[in-house]
Amino acid sequence: MAEGSIFRVFVFALRLVRRAKKMRVFAVLSLLPVLLAVILRLNAVASPGRGLDGLAVFGNIIVAFGLQFLVLILALFYGTSVVSEEIEGKTLTYLTIRPLPKKAVILGKYAASALVLLVLVLGSTLASFFILNLGRLDYGPAWSFLGKSLAALALGVLGYTAFFTFIGTFLKKSVLFGFFFSFGWENIVQYFPGSTQKLTLMHYLKSILPGVGETSPSVLQFLMFRLDPSPAPLAVAVLLGLTAVFLALACRVFSRKEYLFEE
Repeated sequence: MAEGSIFRVFVFALRLVRRAKKMRVFAVLSLLPVLLAVILRLNAVASPGRGLDGLAVFGNIIVAFGLQFLVLILALFYGTSVVSEEIEGKTLTYLTIRPLPKKAVILGKYAASALVLLVLVLGSTLASFFILNLGRLDYGPAWSFLGKSLAALALGVLGYTAFFTFIGTFLKKSVLFGFFFSFGWENIVQYFPGSTQKLTLMHYLKSILPGVGETSPSVLQFLMFRLDPSPAPLAVAVLLGLTAVFLALACRVFSRKEYLFEE
């Protein structure tokens, strides 16, 4: 019964997410890495003597941009809007009086947002990889690097969207808090030495990526600066566990909190 309710909310929310005006803006934003990859590839073709280390560019620019900006900004706006858009549009009452478990509203809308973000982020990353590495598709380590990069980006989408969904259930200024958390805490504390960096989601995401030197000494130098990585299996388990915890907390808060509409 609950699964059926979640699926109905998911299908309905997916249509709304795809038609939203902000979808066009974020779709264009997600295409920036592809545009950069095309420009660099055309420049390499026009100047053969310069060459292009596609894997280094992919790691240091495309993956870094995706992990430290694109995933954060998309998860922030879509995660916090799971509840806030219903309050601002004054449609929450109509949604909650239906014979649906309240957790189905959270989980269904979260699943719809996460799916759209996964398509945007992973699609852009894949396209960029193929454009930048046209001449090295037979290079085995490149595919391993791609797989780990996609895994980190996907887990980042799931984890951050769950976190911001939870924050959006009880904070009025959740977007403002999200900006501080994303581009303050997550983007600064990850470079602290010692165990402090483990208090960020970004630490565990970077722990999944290949270490410097596994593919090329020039790949991921920026992201790996001062990183004391956790074992990859532990990092995956922590990220999945935190995603589940944030969603459980979001469902609990949403089920118990009484939301008031402002005039």
